[in-house]
Amino acid sequence: MKEIIVASTNQGKIREIQAMLEDIGITIHSIKDVLGHNPDIEETGSTFVENAVIKAETVMKMVNKPVLADDSGLVVDALDGAPGIYSSRWMGEETSYDIKNQKIIDLVNASGKPRTARFVCAMALAIPGEETITIEETFEGEIYDHIEGENGFGYDPIFYYPPLHKTSATMSMEEKNEHSHRAKALKKLYKILKEK
Repeated sequence: MKEIIVASTNQGKIREIQAMLEDIGITIHSIKDVLGHNPDIEETGSTFVENAVIKAETVMKMVNKPVLADDSGLVVDALDGAPGIYSSRWMGEETSYDIKNQKIIDLVNASGKPRTARFVCAMALAIPGEETITIEETFEGEIYDHIEGENGFGYDPIFYYPPLHKTSATMSMEEKNEHSHRAKALKKLYKILKEK
């Protein structure tokens, strides 16, 4: 396997995946590179893993090549796990993350509950004629009391990682590749692919 299609158009995600897998000689293409568009796939799963599998297997059938899909999001304990599997669609897909991030800070502040939260990343690798491989990892931290940092995307500026005293959006790429949910999942995937 020398080529994997990533079922995403998120350039941040694609760069992270490419950086992790290039030294075992795997080329990464986005779904847009292959199909010319991002197919609208209905994520009907009730967990991150189920949604990742739906995306990976649907695209694999379209392109007949190995496809990697991930479903990831922010789980906030004070908000009963929200935004969770709805992270990208929470408050509407057109709503900016500045607004979403401030809303989460406000809700957590108002709740009076612990600020604990985690990023979850589920990955599914669908390979024609083989059983789909799934991996799930977490990145434990808390909701910060303000938005901080320019690195990363999405909820990174409000996700505080106590061991480094930084938000995910102020971490370097090296630090993220050491600690993040996606990096941990990719490390597992890397081992699996190396054995293949």
